Amino acid sequence: MTVIRQSTAEATIATLIGHGIDTLFALPGVHNDPLFDAAFKASDRVRVIHSRHEQTAAYMALGAALATGKPQAFAVVPGPGMLNASAALLMAQAMCAPVLALVGQIPSFAIDQGHGHLHEIHDQLGLLRHITKHADRIRSPAEAGPKVAAALAAARSGRPGAVALECAIDVWGQVGETVVPDPAPVPALVADPAAIQAAAAILCGSKRPLIAVGAGALGAGRELLAVAERLQAPVMSFRRGRGAIPTDHPLAVSFTEGHALWKTADAVLAVGTRLYWQQANWGVDEALKVIRLDIDPEEITRLRHPACALLGDAAATLAALNLALTEAASGEGPWHPNPDLPAARAAFAERLGRHEPVMGFLRAIRAALPPDGIYVEEVTQVGFASRLAFPVPGPRLFLSPGYQDTLGWGYGTALGAQAAAPGRKVVLATGDGGFMFQAAELATAMRHKLPVVAVVFDDGAFGNVRRIQAERYGNRLIASDLTNPDFVAFAKSFGMAAFRATTPAALETALHQAFGLDAPALIHVPVGEMPSPWDMILLPKVRGGEGRPALP
Repeated sequence: MTVIRQSTAEATIATLIGHGIDTLFALPGVHNDPLFDAAFKASDRVRVIHSRHEQTAAYMALGAALATGKPQAFAVVPGPGMLNASAALLMAQAMCAPVLALVGQIPSFAIDQGHGHLHEIHDQLGLLRHITKHADRIRSPAEAGPKVAAALAAARSGRPGAVALECAIDVWGQVGETVVPDPAPVPALVADPAAIQAAAAILCGSKRPLIAVGAGALGAGRELLAVAERLQAPVMSFRRGRGAIPTDHPLAVSFTEGHALWKTADAVLAVGTRLYWQQANWGVDEALKVIRLDIDPEEITRLRHPACALLGDAAATLAALNLALTEAASGEGPWHPNPDLPAARAAFAERLGRHEPVMGFLRAIRAALPPDGIYVEEVTQVGFASRLAFPVPGPRLFLSPGYQDTLGWGYGTALGAQAAAPGRKVVLATGDGGFMFQAAELATAMRHKLPVVAVVFDDGAFGNVRRIQAERYGNRLIASDLTNPDFVAFAKSFGMAAFRATTPAALETALHQAFGLDAPALIHVPVGEMPSPWDMILLPKVRGGEGRPALP
């Protein structure tokens, strides 16, 4: 590595660029002035997209990471700036998204001294360590390159996740000898051969195998399909796993259909998923052999010990498993289609047929969105249904908030996805409640020409909260009704194109018009009370005795 005399901030920016990061999502402030000056000097190689609130800077980095699977970075000031961004950082960690937070800090001599410096907060680094997989402090120019490289390596290796680096206001501008390390390789770990043989033996002896996938399978579609087709095993996905294989594949099943198949399954291959809902709520008994394939050894045994543990990269291990199945299945194959699948599909289709107008709106969005378009779902009634029924042709085309389910995450995440996927269409399906968390970021979309189309379903309420109060608390409604702006006029006040649609057909027309503009747009969809999706999600225990479904 060449030794270069430059500032801490310049070495940081150079290392980001060297690791393939060409965008810094940020909200500036005095603590990070040298960092932004370094970004200006490198503006031919890195762009800065600034937001109107720190939460959006972080959500944009999250959206870019989810859309690409590659590390992304954001920068905010310390204290309140870091806390404003913390929800998105928490989500990145929960969603295994490689996001790097660059956080300013008060003068180095005063850290944790309680002097009352601007934006001072006690033990900021400790707080960051609670919501990331790696957090550190850059203390000198010499540390900048190696610590940025180490943080990005941690973000990408093993189970990906959020990482953070803080740097004091007086350290960013210090000049000294620095190096810019190359990206560290991330080897594709293959599970132990004996474990692969054990998994193959279980699957060879099964009659009704079922595959469950999460976000850890998104990069293993080809290998996953090879195993699924060999076993004739349905592949169940929900939220983060949608698109691991195309949802129109004959073996792809929804969460609801997966529940119907769980009762009679005799083997489950879980790939890159916590499998928490299924094990905790649907039940596991001795007749069901669970095989866990995960890159995180703690996750494999977190809830219960599986019949077989495969510690490794999903794609590499599935390829080895498929080979083992080929060798082991002679005389025992071929497998036959699951006889319970047609009935599961029919029951689910019948239930979806009663979920209008939501399904009509989802069909309209799918009809207008190109196959490579990215759909972002907010925590809303339409979003909940889309986790079960929105067609997804491939990986990283369906962005869902995972188990954190943070209300208000959507618009910033969609902006980040759009920044990372120029030339592709990005649509956000959001409710009025969630949209208003980041509504001011219409200014960011216009400023940076990010042509996200936001579809705002407006029922004038926190709809899920309101339904729970009506159904479980004797219709004692409190803090759930909302006063909203005229969303069309609001968007137009930013110079943004805006439409109103009251039917699925009108929504499809408006979407085609909005996509044709190649500019930011908003579509307001006033709706009444939406039907509940929870009988398709909060499903009862079907194995191992009585149980209760988890809360949403």
